[in-house]
Amino acid sequence: MRAQQTGPKHFVPPDPEYAPLTLEGMAPLGDCYARFEEQTINVFGGLPGERVVARIVRYRRRRRRFVSGIVERVLSASPHRVSPPCPMFGPCSGCQWQHVSYDHQLTLKREAVESEIRRYSELDGVSVAPTVPSPQPFNYRNHARFTVRRGSLGFSNRITRRFVPVDECMLMTPGINDALAELQGKCAETTQLSVRYGINTGDYLVQPTLQNPEIDLSSGQTHYAEELLGHRFRVASPSFFQVNTRQAERMAELVRDRLELTGAETLLDAYAGVGTFAVLLADEAGRVIAVEESSAAVRDAALNAEGARNVEFVEAKTEDALETLDTPVDAVILDPPRSGCAPSVLTALARLAPRRVVYVSCDPSTLARDLAILAGNGMSVLGVEPLDMFPQTYHVETVATLERRAVGA
Repeated sequence: MRAQQTGPKHFVPPDPEYAPLTLEGMAPLGDCYARFEEQTINVFGGLPGERVVARIVRYRRRRRRFVSGIVERVLSASPHRVSPPCPMFGPCSGCQWQHVSYDHQLTLKREAVESEIRRYSELDGVSVAPTVPSPQPFNYRNHARFTVRRGSLGFSNRITRRFVPVDECMLMTPGINDALAELQGKCAETTQLSVRYGINTGDYLVQPTLQNPEIDLSSGQTHYAEELLGHRFRVASPSFFQVNTRQAERMAELVRDRLELTGAETLLDAYAGVGTFAVLLADEAGRVIAVEESSAAVRDAALNAEGARNVEFVEAKTEDALETLDTPVDAVILDPPRSGCAPSVLTALARLAPRRVVYVSCDPSTLARDLAILAGNGMSVLGVEPLDMFPQTYHVETVATLERRAVGA
């Protein structure tokens, strides 16, 4: 097979900024490992097994020296390599895997989850399902955070830190790209800008408030609205909401199915955010207790749950709320931040002894760590299911289902 070539047509081997490399396994942040100058470095834009010419980037951060590589030319291509459709792929670095076929992206994400699960003997025999694909591999993001330089909106490269202006992002929903077209070149009054867009509502949130009279798009909103599975949600500017609306709907359905609620249970929704799971599952349970520490998110959640009389919200850290919770709980949803659950949360779950737990995670390493602890405290992991919430990137969302083991089992 003829090797696919990218980057400059005329490569000068003696140039000390470039080096031929053989790429090995997958590294963190979606890069590949390679050996260079008797050390292992990360290389952006490659696939395991490829032979490439990489541009070498040397930099210092927090008083430490680092070396990374960026693929400039492919000498021997992986069968999973495709041509990145975005002309900004590489200089931008917001996407790590546009050069990887979508089917293989799903495989790599499953392997990443499996790799973390295999690190723990408590999780021997736990199966990891194939990754659930996103309904849209592109134009799925409902939230963009732009860096602004001299009025231009763009992104900063993760490795080089160079600012890259963008007029269109292939990850963003068309509503955000429409906003970008209106704002581009007009935002010199700020250095950061956030745009959120309701894919199912057409509602915008643009922060901060912009004063330029040339801008026709309103800004400075405190919240916006989005719909999931027919339910309308208010989301304040500091509140978390999934960036892939249509895949979030699929995930909510998966969580519902894995909980196997009959309508009589007490359901604990920990790290509840704006109440997404609590609201969507209110009709499936007898009582829902939702715990969230962000006051802005709790205010949103209370509005989102209007009409659902069986939902109550507790404004507190999950670890604090669970330590004092004395209500019997039948089922639990855990949806913690990337750092995972605090140890005291896992200890409290052992005391509460719910029949079933569904753990939603955006970080395979902290998920596996917490699953191993739960498995050592009387829970059986029934299965782990990755979902592709973030196509063209290395990030993966995962839903794990656990069940209380019978006494003596």
